[in-house]
Amino acid sequence: MGRRIELEVEGKGKALIELDSRNPRIAESIYRSLPIEGVAGVWQEEVYFEVPLRLGDENPSPNAERGDVSYWEPGPAICIFFGESQPYSPVNHIGKVVEGLEFFRGVGGRRESSIEEGGLALL
Repeated sequence: MGRRIELEVEGKGKALIELDSRNPRIAESIYRSLPIEGVAGVWQEEVYFEVPLRLGDENPSPNAERGDVSYWEPGPAICIFFGESQPYSPVNHIGKVVEGLEFFRGVGGRRESSIEEGGLALL
């Protein structure tokens, strides 16, 4: 796919995400649904935020790698894996953090979030 979106956590930093073709239907649906608003949280070494989209599963995986950005249908939520933790249940990978992954370690608690076309902001 090659589309890029920017993710910003207010007061923490920014990350650049490149959408990929592992789950192209879901990635495209999320991109076309921007802007999206939600609340971010942290679980193990993962930042997640709920999204108002029920997209079903496309090609779910029980594993994640550092930097994966994934859609989790049970939430539904978008998950950013910044460490070695694995998903609670299978996720649909939609992209990778290609810049700024390190700042996610400093994100804590629950924060207001929004995603905008060409950019994603966790406030």
